[in-house]
Order: sequence, then C-alpha cells, then structure tokens
Amino acid sequence: MQTAHDYLQHHAAAILGDIKRLVQAQSPSLNKAAVDRCGAVLQGIVAERLGVDAQVCRQEQAGDHLAFSVGEGPAVTCILGHFDTVWEIDELEMAERGGKLFGPGVLDMKGGLIQAVWAVRALQQCGQLQGHRVIFICPSDEELGSPSSRRWIEEQAAGAGRVLVAEPAVALTNEAKIARKGVGRYDIRITGRAAHAGNNPEEGVSAIQEMAHHILYLHGLNAPEAGTTVNVGVARGGGKINVVADRACLGVDLRVANMAEAARLEAAINGITPRVPGIEILVTGGMSRPPMEQTPQNEALFRQAQRAAGRLGIELAGRAVGGGSDGNFTSALGIATLDGLGATGAGIHARHEHIIIADIPQRAALLAEIIRGDIA
Repeated sequence: MQTAHDYLQHHAAAILGDIKRLVQAQSPSLNKAAVDRCGAVLQGIVAERLGVDAQVCRQEQAGDHLAFSVGEGPAVTCILGHFDTVWEIDELEMAERGGKLFGPGVLDMKGGLIQAVWAVRALQQCGQLQGHRVIFICPSDEELGSPSSRRWIEEQAAGAGRVLVAEPAVALTNEAKIARKGVGRYDIRITGRAAHAGNNPEEGVSAIQEMAHHILYLHGLNAPEAGTTVNVGVARGGGKINVVADRACLGVDLRVANMAEAARLEAAINGITPRVPGIEILVTGGMSRPPMEQTPQNEALFRQAQRAAGRLGIELAGRAVGGGSDGNFTSALGIATLDGLGATGAGIHARHEHIIIADIPQRAALLAEIIRGDIA
C-alpha cells in the first residue's frame, strides 16, 4: 500500500507549483480586493486537490474568511492557516534559487497552508482519512491581530479534538512551536496645557515631561525571568520647540507567557495615573492574543506529534517562542493546539523570506501522519 509520505514525495513538483500559485496571488492584509483574489485562488486549489467548496464568511473591510470541511467521522482535526501577508503589492518578488523559494508570504504562511492541503489529499488518495473530519480554518487578517476573525475562528474550532497550526517551523530548524506568548497593544494619550516656553512657561503643563515618567515606569515592568517584555515602541509629543507640549502619546507592546502575567500587566498599565498636576491620561487597548501555554492538552498533542514523527524517522523537538498566532485563541479555549507545523525556512516579515524546497514533502507527510494518528 502506498503511504502518504511516498505519495507526497512523488507529487513534490505539483505541491511546489501550488505554493507558487498562492504566493503569486499577493495579499496584503489591508487590501481587501487583493486578499479576496488570493482567497479565490486558494478556493480553486482546494477544490482541485480536495474536491470541496469553501464556506465563506463575508467581511465588509477585511478579506473574506474561508473554511473547508473534508471527510466525515468522529475524529475532528482543525488546520489553522491565514492567507494574508505583511507585504504590499509588488514589494517583494517571487524567486527560486539555491534550493529555496523566496516570495511574499511564502514562509508566513502560504507554504505551510498548501502543504496542509496536500497532506489531506495524500490521506484521501491513500485511503487513510476514514473516520476523520478535517476542517481548514483560513482567516484573512492574522497579520493585523485577527480583529474580525477571532470570534469566527473560535466558532469554527469549537468541538474539535485538536488544532494543528500550519505556521512555519522555528526558524532554521524543524522544531514545532509548543508555546507562544500572549500579545497586548496599548495606546496612552497624555493631555497637558500649552504655553509659551519663553514668556510664560509656568502656565503650561508639559505632556512630554509626563510622558518621560511613564516611559521609565513602563520599561520598569519588564520581567525577563517570567518571560514578560514591555516595550514602548512609539513616543510622540508636542509640535513646536518654543511651546510647552500639551499632548503626547505612547504605543506599548506587551508580551506575556501566561495569563497570570497578563492580569498583572493589564492592571499595571490600565492603572497609570498622572504624575504632574493638570495632566489627563487616557489608556486604551489591551490583550489582543492570549498566551498559548503548555497546557496538559497541548503537551499530550505534542507527544502524539512526536510519535507520528518517529514513525517517519523524524525527531521532532519543540520550542516556546515570543510571537503570537491564531493558535493562541484555540489553545485558550482548552482545545489541544500545536503550532509550527508548516514550512521550514527563514526570514518571516523580512526581505529574504523563503522556504526550503527539499523539506516540503516531509513536512507535509508529518502533518498527514499526525492527522492519521489517534487523538492523544
């Protein structure tokens, strides 16, 4: 009997061709027309390879989200993968050289998404999908923080036994991502009172002076021993050099490894109060992604994935990483979630973004073997 691994090795050229088709359908997150054109290409590939049509979740501003259901049975696996990218149209060219495929979104994460489609096709063609239902969950706004898709993702994943995230493996390795930090974004707007800096500075209340206090305070919240990072990435204030600044704003990025730290930091940031009389402060924002923690369910799924890898002669390691993904949402619901099962390569969000072409069949085979195995 032909195995899924053999099937995928035999069809390596076709898999690469489908990846190129999807990469060429450029899809910057904020360009709805382009994202929807890419979605149409994805629908065409899935219809051709798996014989199913999309369930389309229409959006007014973001690209439409897509879901595909394949097979029937009590074992339900969700495969999670977005098809929007950080790259503007024609900002990056697709090119193949040195055993690598370069291009916008090829690693993050169109390569992994196509590998997942072919993993399921291989199971179909080898008669190994019986008793399984696979649901592809394909949002269009992950690079924006999933503002329009989070609830839809959670609804699609409800009732699944596990979620496999086709985001790329840990850079330059074959490792899965077994934990991800939660992500918070905050805007802090500071209002003071303007005055002439030379004639009557005592009548002013400097928003920039106030801002300086809070930059130091916020960076003092860092707790590297707990995996917590707080970064003031944006600081703006004032308008003219001879005017006491009456306005300032801060943009704050927060990363936490667990919900206890999330609660501590949310309270600390939301509790910011003026240090200088006459100042007003408005804090907006919050946690946009909960952390993906190493829960018992996630650890059990990772062990199952290691067994699946072992059957293919692969040693699968795992690593906790700082960036978040849509898998954070499903993990927070208590659904067993494993990330980093997509393509290998390097350069996420960088101009040298690429995948390793030779690894494509094996990575697809790993996903197929995990799907085929029993739920841990």
